[in-house]
Amino acid sequence: MNAGPISVSGTAPRILVVEDEALVAENLRHSLRDLGYSVAGIADTAEEAIGLAREHKPDLVLCDIRIKGPEDGTAAARTLSRELDVPVVFLTAHADEATLQRAWQTGPFGYVVKPYSERDLRIAIEIALERHRSEKRARRAERLLDATLRSIADAVIATDAQGRITFMNPVAEALTGDNANDAVGRELEASFQASEPLRSQADPNPGLAVFQSGEVTAPQKNQTLAAKDGKLRPIDGSCAPIRDEAGQTVGSILVFRDVSERKKHEVEREKLIAELQQALANVRTLRGLLPICAWCKQIRDDDGYWQGVEAYIQARSDAEFTHGICPECFEKHVTKG
Repeated sequence: MNAGPISVSGTAPRILVVEDEALVAENLRHSLRDLGYSVAGIADTAEEAIGLAREHKPDLVLCDIRIKGPEDGTAAARTLSRELDVPVVFLTAHADEATLQRAWQTGPFGYVVKPYSERDLRIAIEIALERHRSEKRARRAERLLDATLRSIADAVIATDAQGRITFMNPVAEALTGDNANDAVGRELEASFQASEPLRSQADPNPGLAVFQSGEVTAPQKNQTLAAKDGKLRPIDGSCAPIRDEAGQTVGSILVFRDVSERKKHEVEREKLIAELQQALANVRTLRGLLPICAWCKQIRDDDGYWQGVEAYIQARSDAEFTHGICPECFEKHVTKG
């Protein structure tokens, strides 16, 4: 035996009925209970329906389009959907094109045309409930993704399959100098203008390149990003395809970062290395035992020749000499002499 439908909360889905014909409303109550649903209440006007929905928080509303009062079922559906996020299934005998078009503008989750069978009623309700659950999960995932992309330290720009911007996080706004609200819908090149060093023109749209190849691009280094204010920044980044559930490429996501500080440190490091190398090249050392004459103080070089101490040191180092008289010699040879 079928145990009946179960809502996310573990209980039978609660359904609000909006119907101004008492007999039809009562038949709906019995049909819904037979199908395993719980009836949250019955209203015959839009105002009453909204009040009951606020009070009982139903999982779904079955609503006739033509009901008593100044507002019809479509007005009630708009308020219920916007304010309470309740899925609405229209139940009506008026299935003409004009009526359906007016009802369609409220974003309903289905239609059941009178006279209906319990099978048709159940199918419409279950499809609406599942669709509503799926859309809530999708919205939750989108909010989580949006919050994540907005909070990360890297700049992120997403595009559609035509290379038009669909998303830009605050870091990307700061680096490009563009506003996300203005950028969405425009070509990626309008906001992201990056080029290789020594090139005056921006590189081709990386989003389109990824869409055409379907592959993640290798990390792009040594690029220069030109912001809206004309400021140039060195950046690194990469671009990857966005795929749908079927594996089809439907867009791309570009991630990049400002590497100005890293470049600055690299330049400073290279400068320091060059200075050290130059200093090492200028350093020439004297090692080992130096054969020096005890009488004349000349030094014998590796070839056996004798030369003065100054000449010997100058030939083997970058030292220079200046001459003077120390105090002891001055006292001994000049003053007493």
